[in-house]
Amino acid sequence: MYEKYKDDVEFLLVYIREAHPTDGRQVPVNEREGILLPTAKTLEQKEEHATQCVLKLDIKFTTLVDNLDNQVELNYTAFPDRLYLIGKDGRVAWKGRPGPRGFRPAELEAAIQKELAR
Repeated sequence: MYEKYKDDVEFLLVYIREAHPTDGRQVPVNEREGILLPTAKTLEQKEEHATQCVLKLDIKFTTLVDNLDNQVELNYTAFPDRLYLIGKDGRVAWKGRPGPRGFRPAELEAAIQKELAR
């Protein structure tokens, strides 16, 4: 989707926190894939986790890191993941449902097309 719309839409990933840290609720798929990250205790650790995420998922667009106070996560009810589209007017034009079940890129794409048509 990024490749398709990158000239018309600014894509951002905000890394909020590890959903399944080794010192928390680890899941078998993370163990199989070698995603073994503890809860970040410092901003530097959180930035390192975000870097690993970007590399592992081959993210090609700008990635930001939420502060340790998790204010972005709280403001956008973003845990564990969520898609948003901010409209040309700077307001939320579309808000996806909480992931992972609500993580539906096709719905985001439809919202992008609608926003670009305005």
